Amino acid sequence: MSSSKISVIGGGSFGTVIANITAENGHDVSFWMRSEPQAEELNRLHENRHYLPGYQLSERISATHDMAAAVRDSVLIFVAVPSSSFRQVVRDMVKHISSDAVLVSTTKGIESGSFNLMSQILSQEAPWAKVGVLSGPNLAKEIAAKDLTGTVIASPDEGVRELVKSALKSKFFRVYANNDMFGVELGGSLKNIYAIIAGIAAALGMGHNTNSMLVTRALTEMARFGKEMGADPMTFLGLAGVGDLVVTCSTPLSRNYRIGLALGKGTPLQQAITELGQVAEGVNTVKLVKQKADELGVYMPLANGLYKIIYENDSLQNIISSLMLSEQALDVEFAANEDKVLD
Repeated sequence: MSSSKISVIGGGSFGTVIANITAENGHDVSFWMRSEPQAEELNRLHENRHYLPGYQLSERISATHDMAAAVRDSVLIFVAVPSSSFRQVVRDMVKHISSDAVLVSTTKGIESGSFNLMSQILSQEAPWAKVGVLSGPNLAKEIAAKDLTGTVIASPDEGVRELVKSALKSKFFRVYANNDMFGVELGGSLKNIYAIIAGIAAALGMGHNTNSMLVTRALTEMARFGKEMGADPMTFLGLAGVGDLVVTCSTPLSRNYRIGLALGKGTPLQQAITELGQVAEGVNTVKLVKQKADELGVYMPLANGLYKIIYENDSLQNIISSLMLSEQALDVEFAANEDKVLD
């Protein structure tokens, strides 16, 4: 991919590292931020002090509060805003994009009311556009530190996959491809539920054995739900499934894990969210997934247990009961479809 204008919409931590990787690969990056003062500060200091203090940014990044200026003439646009504002931001954005711009979501969430994933919103608001999703075990602070990691670009369009791989590949950030866009995106959304549960378990004093059991049972729930929704269950065995699940269930760098830690220590939910200061998508996702699982008849004891804790003030200890006393006891209960994963 030759030097081109790339846009990143959303001034959070992950948007910041994506902007910097593409800029370091020789592209001019237009970085849209909701806050005009923060955009001005970033341009002055070449640093996003609110989300990633100390992380020096390329001078090829230009932050702006002006959406039209941010996306005009861009060939590739990454959308990295919370799911709650995703549709409105996209509506504001598509008025100004070129007809051949590629749109890629990095948001790991589900829209309330519709159960739409972010790629579906992109296709609804810009039906002419080619779309993709980016997901994986991608903690922004570790990417900023250039710790080795990988991510997945998923799209049914090979050109989209190749474009994103070219824009983001680096010595420390490996980009894999998958054509099961729905499965990759669903995995990135569902794992947030289980990261909260893992945080609760850690706060209750549970050890590594418990965490390992949580992760593997969570993976089974994710694959079971994903298969019912039309995803390839084997997708959940990749970076955007088990890879993302493992990392977010094992570190306080995960926002959802930190919410779980706070809940496990007795902090009220709204106080925990306020103290976090960032969006923890799992709080909303568990409500939507529980409702959809009930509608489809999908057995998800862990997700159901977390829903009861958050929305029905159930005992924290019952999340462990959900793990230990669940009715089904098969270890592995899904099979592969063929020809889904691409390197």
